[in-house]
Amino acid sequence: MYRKELDPESSPVAAFGERLRTLRDERGWTQDELGERLGYSGTHISAVETGRRPPTRHFANSADKVFGTGDRLERQSTAVRTTALLEGFPEFVSREEKAAEIRLYEVGVVPGLLQTPQYAAALTAATVKRGAITPEQGDERIALVARRQASLNRTPLPMVFVVLDESCLRRPVGDDAVMDAQFARLIEFADQPNTVVQVAPFDMGVRRPLSLPVYVLTLPDRSLMSYAESAQRGHLERESTFVLPVLTAYHQLQAEALSQAASVAMIEELRKGRP
Repeated sequence: MYRKELDPESSPVAAFGERLRTLRDERGWTQDELGERLGYSGTHISAVETGRRPPTRHFANSADKVFGTGDRLERQSTAVRTTALLEGFPEFVSREEKAAEIRLYEVGVVPGLLQTPQYAAALTAATVKRGAITPEQGDERIALVARRQASLNRTPLPMVFVVLDESCLRRPVGDDAVMDAQFARLIEFADQPNTVVQVAPFDMGVRRPLSLPVYVLTLPDRSLMSYAESAQRGHLERESTFVLPVLTAYHQLQAEALSQAASVAMIEELRKGRP
């Protein structure tokens, strides 16, 4: 029988699933047998073990009683529920660190792969101030930005294709010094041999084929994976067949966007326009 391999380091939900599976295996129980003891279906147990369903506090408390683990699983489930990362994103990041090609389209903010530390800190501080995330979750986000950027410096270098909606450039984050440094970072990034940076200007209008941020990975074996998110939900697509339409839309977006030279010129003009 096929068993999905879990990387407990990839996310809190994967770590919980791996721990639950280990405890079940140690007792020789099937997923259905554990489900009977917990009051859940075997399908539910499978979804928790493979990270497709995060554990609720009730589920974790019940598992602690069945396994005799005190409050260990309940405490571990708290990390799952308090993480600042949307579902699917931790696994996406683990694949991004090995991808041969990375394509991304962002709206509203400069994407994490291209953020300066000052920009990331200002953006996160504002999110914490609104009460959308805790300071601890903010620290998690900033650490993840640094980790993702560091992973780009590998051999062989990945190709990175970036399309920024014009709103990414127009929206101020932090003070003028923060934005000036961020513009400089974008120009520097575009000058690298393994990167392409383009701007999708506002006047594209209805010609813009994508309306939400999207990331597409080409893995070393040439399989595809995509990740897209709204304000509250993330969706990771692992089936290449379903990623292909997204990749087609991305290619259409690149064709309609400004060239890299014109995009860099726009960034330089915006930078000059700041004090």
